[in-house]
Amino acid sequence: MFFSVNDMNNTIVENWNSVVNDNDTVYHLGDIALINSKKEDLKRVLEILKKLKGQIVFLKGNHDSRALFKFIDKNNVILPDGRMKFTFIDVGLILKLNHYQLFLTHYPLLVGPSKNRVNVHGHIHHSSVNLPWNINVGVDSADIDYLINKLPFGTPISEKNLFKIIEAKLIDHKKRW
Repeated sequence: MFFSVNDMNNTIVENWNSVVNDNDTVYHLGDIALINSKKEDLKRVLEILKKLKGQIVFLKGNHDSRALFKFIDKNNVILPDGRMKFTFIDVGLILKLNHYQLFLTHYPLLVGPSKNRVNVHGHIHHSSVNLPWNINVGVDSADIDYLINKLPFGTPISEKNLFKIIEAKLIDHKKRW
């Protein structure tokens, strides 16, 4: 798919910036980078993150070290609208959108059957939880395949596309069960 890690990183930055505006907020559900804690590696990751448009809220993934979060926070920048470019959450958060409670986490969370509660998560690469109320939004997620118009690799999932995935997965699940 990519010739190098740099090729992948450049593709992600390009695809991200094609849909994210400077005033947008993007929730990144963990696993920013699989690196060690050497200062030169931390700097390299930070330089890539600074190229991404919008404010980024990071939820800690199992591959995210405290050293990385501390380094990013120490070198944080202020956006033109006064917000911090990077903010951090350890475990998860609940967003209320379109009459839904969205539980944003890194690991899949079983929230139980409900027509308006959905766990939006990452962590399980190339896989999907076989429940309609669990949506994997990782860059390599199988749930992204529910979108009719495929997203280029690394493109953040918009609110509109997230609800398309939720609806399509629910319909698919009803057909199967």
